[in-house]
Amino acid sequence: MAYTNLEGREGLLEALAESTELIGAALEYLGAAHERLDDQSAERLEEQLFGSVQRAYAGARKAYAAFASRHSLATRDFDPPAVPPGSLKAADLIEMAANEAEGADEMLSGLQDDQRLIEVGDVELRSGVADVRKAIGGVPDRAREMLRMLGR
Repeated sequence: MAYTNLEGREGLLEALAESTELIGAALEYLGAAHERLDDQSAERLEEQLFGSVQRAYAGARKAYAAFASRHSLATRDFDPPAVPPGSLKAADLIEMAANEAEGADEMLSGLQDDQRLIEVGDVELRSGVADVRKAIGGVPDRAREMLRMLGR
């Protein structure tokens, strides 16, 4: 299907925005889980998960804003994700964060495979997407490993 450069870039930007929202949701879930954990488990969550997701979220937002600016594209605001219900347990929240991170990584992988990234993207965007994937990629497995340890 043929598209203009503008349409291609807008599509890339939208795909990046959607993955950024997933990462933001993962960050919110981990923050809520942190509040429900004992001190030792909360520290482990920070070390193994929170920092990576925080870096991924910041990197995704930066890549989004920079690409939009370089190509004079309209942007949208990233509203904070809804605060999860207080009735959810830490393990539930960590699992939800793992699922969101996995979804974001899959979307970013698809974006990297998207021919538009080569045709109308730029080096900075490709690098930004790769950096975000590097930060978020291991989060689902580390989260599920943490869940196994919490279950003991």
